[in-house]
Parts: sequence; structure tokens; C-alpha cells
Amino acid sequence: MNKRRTGTDYERQAAEYLAQKGMRILESNFRCRQGEIDLIGWHQGYLVFVEVKFRSTWAKGYALEAVDYRKQCRICRVADYYRFTHGLGDETSVRYDVIGIQDREVTWVQNAFTHIYTRR
Repeated sequence: MNKRRTGTDYERQAAEYLAQKGMRILESNFRCRQGEIDLIGWHQGYLVFVEVKFRSTWAKGYALEAVDYRKQCRICRVADYYRFTHGLGDETSVRYDVIGIQDREVTWVQNAFTHIYTRR
């Protein structure tokens, strides 16, 4: 099975789930030199950057655990770039969410981590 296609399918499923919960999806698979963010949307006054993780079984651990500190740093760098290129300053409220899809069960963690400031 093609991993990219599988990932895209689950990201689409996550986007539909979030839209049903009231999030307005702005971007899917936003890419730049700093990295990639799966979904970007507006929800309850926040610009939300969403990482989607999928695990078909429990053999490789819990899907939400895959968003480690290093991945969080990368997401924050991409979020900074996105805000800069879209003219969104520091007054824009930002939130980082994670969607875990494990064994067809969707878990949405709002405000999963705080912004990490890095030098790179």
C-alpha cells in the first residue's frame, strides 16, 4: 500500500471530522522549506495547526505519541513561516492540535502543545 496515499486518505478523514466539529479548514498539506503541516484551520478564534497521525494497529504504539518534541519544533517553524507569509502577526491566537487515528478511532487533542521557539 502506498504510504503517501494512505496518509492523504486519513488526513482527508481528519479534515471532515474537524469540519463537522466546527473548524473551517484553510489548507491541507501546507509545505515549505521548513517542513509540512497536515491541516490548517480556524476554530473558536484560533488559527489551528493540526498534525494527523495514523496507526492501523497498536504494534507501533499510540498514534498521538508520534508527535514528539522534534516534530513539534518542526511544526512550530512551519507555523511561523505560514503566519509570516500570510501577514498574520503575533496578535493572531494560535493553537497546535493533534488528531490520532488508531484502529478507526479518532482522538482530537486540542492545544496538544505550546509554541516552541527555535533558532533554526
